[in-house]
Order: sequence, then C-alpha cells, then structure tokens
Amino acid sequence: MSGPSFADRQQSGKTLRQTVPRTSHGNWTAREAGGDVVSMLERSNAGRLPELAPTRFGRMLQNPFAFLRGAPAVMAYDLAGTPVSGVTVQACGDCHLVNFGVFASPERKLVFDINDFDETLRGPWEWDVKRLAASLVVAARVNGFSEERAAALAVRSAASYRLHMHEFAEMSPVEVWYFHIDADDLVASAPDEESRRLSERMASKARQRVGERLFPKITEPMGHRRQFVESPPLTTRVVDERALRIVRHGIGRYLQSLDGSRRFLLERYRLEDYAMRVVGIGSVGTRCFVALLVCDDRSPLLLQIKEARPSVLAPYAEPSPYANQGQRVVAGQRMIQATSDIFLGWLRARDGHDYFVRQLRDMKYSVAIDALVPVGLDRYAELCGWTLAGAHARSGDAAAIDGYLGGGDQFDTAIGKFAVAYADQTERDHAALEKAWRAGRLVADTEAV
Repeated sequence: MSGPSFADRQQSGKTLRQTVPRTSHGNWTAREAGGDVVSMLERSNAGRLPELAPTRFGRMLQNPFAFLRGAPAVMAYDLAGTPVSGVTVQACGDCHLVNFGVFASPERKLVFDINDFDETLRGPWEWDVKRLAASLVVAARVNGFSEERAAALAVRSAASYRLHMHEFAEMSPVEVWYFHIDADDLVASAPDEESRRLSERMASKARQRVGERLFPKITEPMGHRRQFVESPPLTTRVVDERALRIVRHGIGRYLQSLDGSRRFLLERYRLEDYAMRVVGIGSVGTRCFVALLVCDDRSPLLLQIKEARPSVLAPYAEPSPYANQGQRVVAGQRMIQATSDIFLGWLRARDGHDYFVRQLRDMKYSVAIDALVPVGLDRYAELCGWTLAGAHARSGDAAAIDGYLGGGDQFDTAIGKFAVAYADQTERDHAALEKAWRAGRLVADTEAV
C-alpha cells in the first residue's frame, strides 16, 4: 500500500509550526495552588504496598534529582498542559537520564539504549524530550555545575535529538529498525579523552553486572539449595507455601507469553526460591519480586518479576490497546528498544495484578550522576538525545517530526528554557515534600535508601 510521500510527510510537519510554534515549547507556568505536589504523591501511592511508602518518600528526599525520578506522575500531569505538535510516538513515559544505559544484546554485545519502560504508552514525542532535558538540568545542579552549564546540557540534548531525527528521517523504516548504538563504537568514536573514559567505564561496569556475580551476594546456602538473604524491608523472602504455589502458577502463565524457543530454554530450569525485592525510586511500593531458577545446580538464572500498573501518561494520552499492563510494557519496550532481553514477557497473577518479567541483571548499567564531570555529562546529553530520536523514529513518523523541528535551533533553545524553569519547579516540589515530612504530614524512612 502506498501512503503520503516523504516530502508530503515532512511538509505536514512544517505546517504544524503555524499552530504550535517551536518557541512555544519554552513556556512553563508554575503549578497553581490546586496542584499540591504532596497530595499528588500521596494519591500515586494508591494500590502500592503501604508499608513501603516511607521507603519511597525517604529515597525521594535525598535531593531534587531523586525527587524527579520518583515523581513521573507529577511531571506527566504538568506536561499534559504544555504545547504539543500532535505527532505521536511510543513514548518512554519516564525519560530521565538514568533510564538510559548499557546492557547486553541477545548476541552478548553491549549496546546503549533506553532501559526502563514501566510508563511506556503512545503519546506526544515532546513529553520525552522535555523530561530528559529537565533531568539533565536538575542533575547538573545537584552536582554543583554552573547554571550556564546546566542550561547548555538541556539545549545540547534537544539539538542532538533534532539533528539525529533528521538522519533517521532519511533512512528507510527497516534501516531505522535495525539501528543500534554499540558501546564499543562509543569508545572508538569518543571526541575527547573524558568522553572515552566515560564510555569505557560504562562498558566495564556493565560487563561486571551479571547474575553470576550477584548470585553469591544476595543468596545463602540452606542445606543442599540456596535461598535469598533477607534484609527487610528491602528484601523479604516468600516462605508461605500458598504464596509459592501462586508464584509457580504465575511463572507458568509467563511462559505462555514467550515464543517456543524461549519457552523451551526456560523449561530446563526449576524455581529454587523467590523474594520480594524493592528497587528504584518511582517503583517503590509496587509489587516487585526476584526469582532464583537453577538448572542441574549450575548457572543460576535470576529473573525480576515487576508489577505493571497503568502508565502515568494514561490520563492524558492514547489508551493502551492491551488489557494486561505487563503486555503494554513488553510491547512498548520491543517497539522502542533496538534489542531486548530474550526472557522479556508478561503475566497476570491470580491476585489480579499484572506483571512483566525480565532478567534481573544482564550487563545492565546506568551511569551514576554524581560521578559525571561536566565534559562527560555534555557527551552523555548528546548520547541520550540521539538514542531518544532513534526510539521515536522506530515508532513514529520521523519525516513529520523532522519537518517540524527544521534546521534551526529554535526548538533547542525553547527546550533549554523549559528545562531550566521545570528544574526550578522540581526544586520547589522537593522542598515541599521535605517540609511535609518535617511537619509530620507523612512518614519517610531516610535510612532505607
């Protein structure tokens, strides 16, 4: 079937500038009094495990960047009122800089890509660009970088997104689909020594982050088998036999979401132990488990079974075509990522909760923001913008987005302006959370971080 030509799609993007000027993306109006951030966070705890709410708030109190990570629902609410061109993509939904990183492809090569998809949903491409840019400014401020440097990072990420979107627009859909960023190529093509060291450090750390190395740290011998080491409230073993039967049933349902070859592979393993394991910041309070599978007492396999709740974008974006939220996450990840975990799948448990499943560690590593120097963060901003452009080109109309963005820097500058203003908002929100905690309005465990 033939559709609009490349030139027509690109022109349609240019036409959108008339109703949504590129400069309008710099606009941000501080949230009105009705948008009480503490109330919003308390509402976002609905359906989570209440005993973990203090851990979530404790982690968010660390600094404004930790707050930003833990409050994607707040930013989704804010972004819903900002200008959008009308072109949609499969959005990440939680596109901050730590949700990019290095991990192993099925061919065991290290690639750089987006690595978190809990909130993925079809929506405006601008929302991801703005969350990424704002996260760069907040991270730069937390690191003590100058205000000029912080603003420049946001502009740099947007410029990288725009320039690489133009490149993707010139490619065929198949070329875009197969495109990926190889970690070894990043080292070889690094423009300066600091960027080369950053790329080497990410690759080196990733190669160490494998299940075989984690296994002896988080498990202990118990007779002729091993079990997870308990460390409440962050790691709690599941010992109830009824609960274990539910787990085994859930793994059976998960296997049905895999293709035949992957199912055959996993059926060679047996479930050895199972525990609840708290991860992340925004995910704290959701039901998240880790399963230990073994095969002939060799090569343990660690799987993460993570609750999938409706995306924070759901109230403001297109409805998901999937009734199972785990399937929404998996389908979105497969669309956005250039290459995905071979054990990625989903299930609905007997308790009615949806989950997605992936390997707990598969050379997955995200950069620690406090270890970044200004030059390294410059390169990282460009890399994230490039990666995000590829993700959006895979799932959206690259020609229309390219036509809208154009060859000038109006959009880049606007995003820099927005990011600075939203970083100010994030700092106010973090201060409001801290004030509520000190006033006794909420409980926060600042030790369990």
